Amino acid sequence: MSLHQPAIFCNMVFDWPARHWTAKHLSEVLHGKQIRFRMGMKSTDTGRTTVPQFETTCGYVEATIEEFLAWNCDHSGISGPFRDYDHSEFWAYADYKYFVRLFEDKTDIFQDVIWSDFGFPGRNGRESTLWIGSLGAHTPCHLDSYGCNLVFQVQGRKRWHLFPPEDTRFLYPTRIPYEESSVFSKVSVVNPDLKRFPQFQKARRHVVTLSPGQVLFVPRHWWHYVECIDPVTVSINSWIELEEDHQARVEEAITRMLVCALKSAEDPHNTRAWLNPTEVGHFWFSSWQLVSCDKSTLARTFVFQFMTSKVVETQELKTNGEDMKKNELNVHHLMEVEQTGSQNLPLETVKQEAAGPFGPDLLPVLPSSEKPPSERGGIFENDDKDCVGKGGEHFGKLHCTKRQRRMSKSENATVGQIASNHATAHCQTFISTDDVLDCVVNPQVTKIVAQLLIQGRSL
Repeated sequence: MSLHQPAIFCNMVFDWPARHWTAKHLSEVLHGKQIRFRMGMKSTDTGRTTVPQFETTCGYVEATIEEFLAWNCDHSGISGPFRDYDHSEFWAYADYKYFVRLFEDKTDIFQDVIWSDFGFPGRNGRESTLWIGSLGAHTPCHLDSYGCNLVFQVQGRKRWHLFPPEDTRFLYPTRIPYEESSVFSKVSVVNPDLKRFPQFQKARRHVVTLSPGQVLFVPRHWWHYVECIDPVTVSINSWIELEEDHQARVEEAITRMLVCALKSAEDPHNTRAWLNPTEVGHFWFSSWQLVSCDKSTLARTFVFQFMTSKVVETQELKTNGEDMKKNELNVHHLMEVEQTGSQNLPLETVKQEAAGPFGPDLLPVLPSSEKPPSERGGIFENDDKDCVGKGGEHFGKLHCTKRQRRMSKSENATVGQIASNHATAHCQTFISTDDVLDCVVNPQVTKIVAQLLIQGRSL
């Protein structure tokens, strides 16, 4: 992947069998199979909280998709697994459902998802994850430590709030609750507490609504908060591994070891308070088991960094001041979009912004208003219309080629920046293990420690 900015692809999946995977269809395919739904409180205009609704604060229900659909129809007096959750007050989300587990006895269905159309030969549903949610269901704001992300919207719409990796310090990152490969934000990005998190005002928000038939590309380390805005939504995604992930795995091993050592020592019998439910059953308390990266991982990372630096040096010599040749993406469809509120842009301006690696027909997700949707008139959305030609015909597909990215050489991790992430409007009377971990396993700190380990140096 050579894109470094979020973008939406249209008319790429019109011939995918998975485009028919509505919740109703999946309930028939998975008839009688129970899956886990996360239950959260719906927010209202008057009762919107400034605290993120992390997965550790949610309830959980084991149910079939048929039972979910019956509950979602708001039938009065419903019995079954959802009986304790009033539909008017709660949302349900079957998230992170890996195909290999969900369809373990129906492996032929993997072929219904064709990620190879995006330039990844042989990649299909086997490397994919399914998401089914009701209105209001959402994922807390976080970044993924590994790879980039392709998201195919099948049914309903989802609204994505995205922030670039350069704004990490404004998102107040935390590893509590702990989830391997996920860094959460302390900020409720749709209703931020600016007294507690004043730096968040500097974060550059990109908001886009993903409609059925569209595919969103989320670049590496972009923060994202995702919410379902229709009664039923179905999405399929795949995380694409990258060469840069070698160092990220070292960083994750460091984080895992430190979080376990501090939190399990504090209260070894109460993991629910700090361990994300997705990690339950997969977490070990031996530091020897936690450090999962071996010498070969370190060696591969070092070699990758060395070769990348040499490639950059060679390219700089060969260019002699000329611009680097950019990878062209040939998309044979013009996607029409509209940005409302204070960020209205004329079409010509949008086309100019879309120049470069996007080509003329693939629109990037542009920055929107600094304020969350609850505080402003509109958001940047792409049109709900199907992406078809003027005559109704479908156009050809995009065939991308993976290109190795350059690793950033810039190091802007300073003690002052890290300390600013923890500024509060009130004085704290004590320092908790969570406060310590927020500093010790801050992404900027673990990156430096990992580099020292890779280079064979010690503090």
